[in-house]
Amino acid sequence: MSSSRFFIDKPIVHEGVKLLYISKSKYGADWSSSLHSHFYTELFFVKSGRGWFRVEEDTFAIAENSLVLINPNVEHTELSTAAGAMEYIVLGLEGVGFLFPDAEADPKNRCRILDCTRQREEYLFCLETILKELEDKLPQYELVCQNTLETFLVRLTRQFSMRLHPVSGRRSSKECAQVKRYIDENYRQPLTLDDLAREAHINKYHLVHAFTDENGISPINYLIRRRIDESKYFLENTDYTIAQISQYTGFTSPSYFSQVFKRTEGISPNQYRAHCRQAGAVQGAQR
Repeated sequence: MSSSRFFIDKPIVHEGVKLLYISKSKYGADWSSSLHSHFYTELFFVKSGRGWFRVEEDTFAIAENSLVLINPNVEHTELSTAAGAMEYIVLGLEGVGFLFPDAEADPKNRCRILDCTRQREEYLFCLETILKELEDKLPQYELVCQNTLETFLVRLTRQFSMRLHPVSGRRSSKECAQVKRYIDENYRQPLTLDDLAREAHINKYHLVHAFTDENGISPINYLIRRRIDESKYFLENTDYTIAQISQYTGFTSPSYFSQVFKRTEGISPNQYRAHCRQAGAVQGAQR
């Protein structure tokens, strides 16, 4: 008979990293998002399809098995392409950020886009385990989620020679973070304050107070701001009619869209489009 026994020299109690949310999304070529940032870290794993990821002024191609790591307070957005719908899983993590090994290539330490083709099966198992646990909410699901998350992070940092570091930022309640993400993903739908409160499982008056206190804007005004930002993308980059844009961005009618746009931006949608095209023509002539 033979046996082996191994001891941990310095047992580690992992504190500080907290899972805020996990979501799965699938978008086609008619979907776009505007630049935004969070006080927490986000991880995007592309399960299928391809598209683009914009980080501040830079744009990067992403495809199946790309893993995008976004540190806190970095403006970013994702875009699908006409090549096909992009399906991905997103994690929101509070309390930690990434330190990348080649920081001299990006002094701001903003983000990394990793090719995880070799790690696909392993990473998907972790991410889908967390998704399943949060969907089913069986006894002690929180423990399974936390342990799976920490295993995933250890594997990730080990395989790509990165380090985690504690990040202290403005904290957000779980409910407010959930509502903000829900608005970001469903702004096209006819959402009401009651809908958002049901999503967060809290009283709507408490939601308004907490969300406004944490984000400096009420949930409904954040929803309107989100729709306006998306409409500006379509006005700048497409020939869609005002009616089409109002429909794509969740407004109830073209006239209401025009009314809200002028109130928030100071000019009408058509004037905004004309101004953008005039500015583009001037820049093109100067090249």
